[in-house]
Amino acid sequence: MIYGIGTDICDVRRIRASLERHGDRFAEKVLADGELATWRARRARWPERGIRFVATRFSAKEAFSKAIGMGMIMPMTWRSCEVVNLPSGQPGIVLHDALKEWFEQRNLQVHLSVTDESDYAASFCVVETREVSHG
Repeated sequence: MIYGIGTDICDVRRIRASLERHGDRFAEKVLADGELATWRARRARWPERGIRFVATRFSAKEAFSKAIGMGMIMPMTWRSCEVVNLPSGQPGIVLHDALKEWFEQRNLQVHLSVTDESDYAASFCVVETREVSHG
C-alpha cells in the first residue's frame, strides 16, 4: 500500500549559486559522507557534473521528505538520507541513524527516480508499506 508520494524539481542554477556563495559548507550540509566523496571526485574532474550531482541529491531528498510526510523535520535530515546507485544502476536511498529506525519501525520501502536536464534536476519518490508475509 502506498504510504506517500513526493516529487521535486530543483533549479541547477540555484545550487550552483549556493556552492559559489557557501563553498563546501553547502555540500557538507546536504550530502552524506558517501555522497561527499563522490561529489568531490566528480567536481575535481568535471566541475559542472559535480554541481549536477548536488542538485540531483538535493531534489531526491526533498522528494523523499515529502513522500514520508515530514519535510526537513527530525528525524529527517539532509545527511541521514543518502542517495546511492543500486547494483542495477537504479537510484536508491540508504537511511542512517534515527531516520533509519523510524522508517524500519513502519515497515516501509522506497522507490526513487532522478533525472536532470540542462538547468533542472527532478525526482519522483514513492514510499510504500511492505507486505507482511503470514506464512
